[in-house]
Amino acid sequence: MKINMNKEELRKFLLHAPQGSIHKYMENIHPVDILDILRENPEDSFDILNRLPEKTIATIIDEAEDKEKYEILIKFEDNKQKNIVEEMSSDELADLLGILDEEESNKLLSKMTARDARNVRQLLSYAPDTAAGIMASEFISVRENMTIKETLKYLQQNKDDSENIYDLYVIDTFDRLKGSISLKDIVVNDFDTKISSIINTEVSTIPFDMDQEQVGNKFVKYGFLSMPVVDNSNRLLGIITVDDAMQIIRDEGTEDINRLGGVAAEEKINGTLRDSVKYRLPWLLINLLTAIFASAIVGMFEVTIEKVVSLATFMSIVSGMGGNAGTQTLTIIVRGLALGEISYKNIKRVLVKEFCIGIITGTVIGTVIAILGFIWERNIAFGIIIGVAMILNMIVATVTGFVVPIVLKRLKIDPALASSIFVTTFTDVLGFFFFLGLATIFIQYLV
Repeated sequence: MKINMNKEELRKFLLHAPQGSIHKYMENIHPVDILDILRENPEDSFDILNRLPEKTIATIIDEAEDKEKYEILIKFEDNKQKNIVEEMSSDELADLLGILDEEESNKLLSKMTARDARNVRQLLSYAPDTAAGIMASEFISVRENMTIKETLKYLQQNKDDSENIYDLYVIDTFDRLKGSISLKDIVVNDFDTKISSIINTEVSTIPFDMDQEQVGNKFVKYGFLSMPVVDNSNRLLGIITVDDAMQIIRDEGTEDINRLGGVAAEEKINGTLRDSVKYRLPWLLINLLTAIFASAIVGMFEVTIEKVVSLATFMSIVSGMGGNAGTQTLTIIVRGLALGEISYKNIKRVLVKEFCIGIITGTVIGTVIAILGFIWERNIAFGIIIGVAMILNMIVATVTGFVVPIVLKRLKIDPALASSIFVTTFTDVLGFFFFLGLATIFIQYLV
């Protein structure tokens, strides 16, 4: 049969194909594609899910958003729920339990085996946005005194107990990480070879309390398929796989973009109207207050504006260009902080660079607007005033776009959360102040 189906063909196949065909070809259909079908056709979701293998349902739940996971699971009776839960990985179960109330959590825990429930409870004891909070406890570890033959036999017996077996982690009797070996090492060596003789002791580990954003950056830096998570005594607690790291990077990137735009990280495109209003309205009210503040600055110069009406035409250009320049710097700095590219070693160099960018871009834009101002008003003083105001505001914008996220980071506040409001306020207020203030000082040359 045709495997590369479009969405409509896939929907019809899942709904009407013989059960045997669905089971036969299921490994050729990615669970994300099925999840898309369920989202776009909610009226068919139960019928489709009810025809899928329980292992496939578990992988679909793994791929679903947190709020969707439980909605899918509770479609089934208790016995089937229990079978699906047994197929799910511990980190995904921990994510699911993390969004449920106590009663629902206890119901779900009662459907797990004692071992799975213990593992999930352990994961829930860690902060959810740390390495330990996102790791999986299903991994295969071997002892350094084992032979290749013993290791192969052990792998065959425990092949379903790990999210990844590309790399095996070697531990001692106290579960302390000693190193790693790859499947290649196992395949190319003799059966009698001791693990201790081929072990790679240079293993890059992740501390259990490392922030998840740093975890994602570490995967990007080293390109590993999995990395071990260890505690302060170097005991192996679990592993994080590359698919989890990719999810972290996507979520953190989405969060930063949302927050730079004054939108909550939790808001989703398919979320409810109520949630969207709840997330957006507070930031709009804060922006309203800053706009009132900027308007108050303009109000201080009403007399000057009355004498030279053209000031009202050009003042929004000064503040607007400053806002654009500040946003450019802010975006680069926030992303640099998120990726760990800004450190104490290069912070001064980055500041000097942004300051120079402000001078150069401000001079260029200031010169252009000065010429346009002169042409508009046929007054050289008007052109000089708006040109100087533009240069000053562009410098302020780039410096503010650098300083604000750095300060917020030092105060342990997410720099993406509030930086844009502060930067916009600075550029609006100071843009108006520079332009109208200079016009007031040199009013005799304008009238």
